[in-house]
Amino acid sequence: MDLLTQEEYTSIAANLTLPTNAFIDGGYRPAASGKTFESVNPATGEKLAEIAACGQEDVDFAVAKAREAFEDGRWSRMHPSDRKDILIRFAKLLTRNCRELAVMEALDSGKTIFDCETVDVPETIHCIKWHAEAIDKIYDQVSPASDDHIAMVVREPIGVVGLVLPWNFPLLMLAWKIGPALAAGCSVVLKPAAETTLTALRVAELASEAGLPKGVLNILPGGGADVGEPIGRHMDIDMVSFTGSTVTGKRFLTYAAESNAKEVVLEMGGKNPCVVMDDAENLDRVAQHIVNGAFWNMGENCSATSRLIVHKDVKAELIERISHHAREWNVGDPLDPETRMGALVSKAHFDKVCGYLDKAETVVLGGKAHNGTHVEATVVEVDGNDHELAREEIFGPVLSVITVSGFDEAIAMANDTEYGLAASIFTSNVKRAVRGARAIRAGTVTVNSFGEGDITTPFGGYKQSGFGGRDNSVHAHDQYTQLKTIWIDLADDDDEAVS
Repeated sequence: MDLLTQEEYTSIAANLTLPTNAFIDGGYRPAASGKTFESVNPATGEKLAEIAACGQEDVDFAVAKAREAFEDGRWSRMHPSDRKDILIRFAKLLTRNCRELAVMEALDSGKTIFDCETVDVPETIHCIKWHAEAIDKIYDQVSPASDDHIAMVVREPIGVVGLVLPWNFPLLMLAWKIGPALAAGCSVVLKPAAETTLTALRVAELASEAGLPKGVLNILPGGGADVGEPIGRHMDIDMVSFTGSTVTGKRFLTYAAESNAKEVVLEMGGKNPCVVMDDAENLDRVAQHIVNGAFWNMGENCSATSRLIVHKDVKAELIERISHHAREWNVGDPLDPETRMGALVSKAHFDKVCGYLDKAETVVLGGKAHNGTHVEATVVEVDGNDHELAREEIFGPVLSVITVSGFDEAIAMANDTEYGLAASIFTSNVKRAVRGARAIRAGTVTVNSFGEGDITTPFGGYKQSGFGGRDNSVHAHDQYTQLKTIWIDLADDDDEAVS
């Protein structure tokens, strides 16, 4: 699909009908308390809508409806091919409404319309479609039991699942979670981030239009204390999948331990290293990958390249090339298709990122903030790996550069972090590349590129970047299913009983 002009996107934005109420049991409804909160355009500070602020009563109601839908089998026991057909129709409706969703996403999150149109919305649709197609292609197993027995190992939907989303990729993270959860046959109670609620509410309406039964997908906007914690503590939710900060993710472990010991899957923060060795080929191409990894989505990306660990012999040339390409990443109006970096998601987050900029001692590029909304692509040098800018997740467009003298030092530096989500290594030596990729303790390691894999590869982290399961690929289905062994005795009645 061709991009429009800024004026055309602005016109679409002015004529959008924005959803404002929670989506429970197949329809929109206000919060039981009648409370609302403001949805704000982070690029302008203007109010977009008053959104229903849900609370404990809404969570209880949504869980009850989700449980009812699960137990009566309207979705969980529907024929797999029929579930697939509904999700395929859902993907087609998303496609028909893709431009509306892209503009809504840009308005609500500050993300660029370029990224929303070319990455987030297409990948959201692809994710739903991919998991839909997998529904009737994932087989159960028969174990190698004796001739007197058949042992079947079957997957069953885990039940009612709570899904808690971050604000940096509202549509895409929604798809990463509801795709496999719905494909598995679960019922869903989902909390979008309070900062970015609009597209989740619209998507639920489209899912219902596609034929998803009532009660199977419920969207509850609101704050963490009012909705997130009640989901985490709810006695009738069977598992929670959370993507967000490490601090918040740990709370869900507490909630689970203090309630029904529900399963918890966490995908949390990252301080992701990019190792560039002295034998890396084509430093200009390397620089382009690093710039994309560091500044895409304004650095509001858990797998962003935030630490550049570079060999001293190529450091000067590489930084020069990074600076050249980073200057092309202009800040501006998110609805302008020429803008590469939109607004940070909120004033509070803008202030947090600026606080880190104040601690930078050697700024190579950028370092400036604009209008209380935007931060330039910034490159800073730090002395070793102990500086705050090298250890803490900034979640903004800030690349910290650390100098090393050899391969072993670089790998040790890469692993010197509490996180382990993603990493990359650039080298022309195949043995060094494989050794480095194996030695770095991260869930995804790319070689001579920046990336996260694709829908076919599992995504998740080591250490405090997460555990319990993976998003994407067929492995994502595992977190939403239980394995059951069915043991069948085939022995003749005349055979001697075996204890």
